Amino acid sequence: MPAPLLIVVASLLFSLMALCVKLASALYGTGEIVMYRGLVGMAVMAVLVRARGGSLRSPVPALHFRRGASGVASLCLWFYSLRGLPIATAMTLNYLSSVWMALLLIGGTLVARRGRVEPQHVLAVLAGFGGVALILRPSFDSHAYVAAAAGLASGLLAAQAYLQVQALGRAGEPELRVVFYFSLGSALAGVALTAAAGGPSAHSPRGLLLLAAIGLLAALAQLTLTRAYNIGHTLSNAALQYMGIVFSFGFGVWLFGDRVSAGAIVGVLLIVGAGLAASRAAPSAATPARAGAE
Repeated sequence: MPAPLLIVVASLLFSLMALCVKLASALYGTGEIVMYRGLVGMAVMAVLVRARGGSLRSPVPALHFRRGASGVASLCLWFYSLRGLPIATAMTLNYLSSVWMALLLIGGTLVARRGRVEPQHVLAVLAGFGGVALILRPSFDSHAYVAAAAGLASGLLAAQAYLQVQALGRAGEPELRVVFYFSLGSALAGVALTAAAGGPSAHSPRGLLLLAAIGLLAALAQLTLTRAYNIGHTLSNAALQYMGIVFSFGFGVWLFGDRVSAGAIVGVLLIVGAGLAASRAAPSAATPARAGAE
C-alpha cells in the first residue's frame, strides 16, 4: 500500500481513537488511558511479531528510547488536553506537529547546508493547517491555558517523534518492533501516572470496551503510520495527516449534529487539496531511506 493511502488510513484510525479517548476521559484518568493503550498495543504487536517469526531484540535501543520518550510525552500531553479542551481545539493543537515538522526540517537543512526542503511541501503543510483552523475554529476559556499549553507541547513533541520514526526506519527497524517499544513506553508511563494519581479506577462494561477500542485503534494506527513514514516523504505525510480533521469533522456532523458552515466546507477542500498536492509533489533529499523488513 503506498504511503499516501497509509497516511489516510492512519488518520481515520487516529480520529476514531481520539473520539474514544474523549468518551473514556469521563471514566478514567489520563494515566490510566495511556497505560491501557500501551498494554493493548504491546499485546497486539507481540502476537504479530511471533506470528511472523520475528524478534523483539533491537540493535538500536537508544533510538527506541528517544522515540519513546518524545512520543509518550506527546501522547500524555495530548490526552490531558483532550480532558480540558474541546476536542476540536485539542486536535488542532496536536496537528500543529506538521507545522513544527516543517520548521524542524527547514532549520536542520539550513544548519547542515545539505539537502533541501521542497517549497510545495511546506506550502501544503501550511495550507492544510489553515484548513484545520477553518473547520475547527479552535477556542478555549481563559481557565484552560494549562490544557492549551499541553496541547501545543504535544504537537512539538509529536513532530520530533515522527522524525525519529524515520531514523528507526533508516536503521532497518521493522514497524512491528517500533510500535511494540512505543507501546511499552506508553504502558510504563501510564503505570507511573496511575500510581501517582492513587491507583486505577473501577471498571464498567462501557469503560472496558472504550479502553479496548483505544488500544486496538492506536496499535493499528501507529503501525500504519510507522510504515508510511518509513517509505514516504516526510512533509507529504505531514500534510496528508490533516485528513484526520476531515474525518473528525464528519463524525461530528454525523453523530453529534454539528453545524456545517461555509468556512468548514472551505477548510475541508483546503485540506484535501493540500494533501493531494503534497502526495503528487516530487520527493526531495529529505525522503527517507527504505523501511526495514521483518
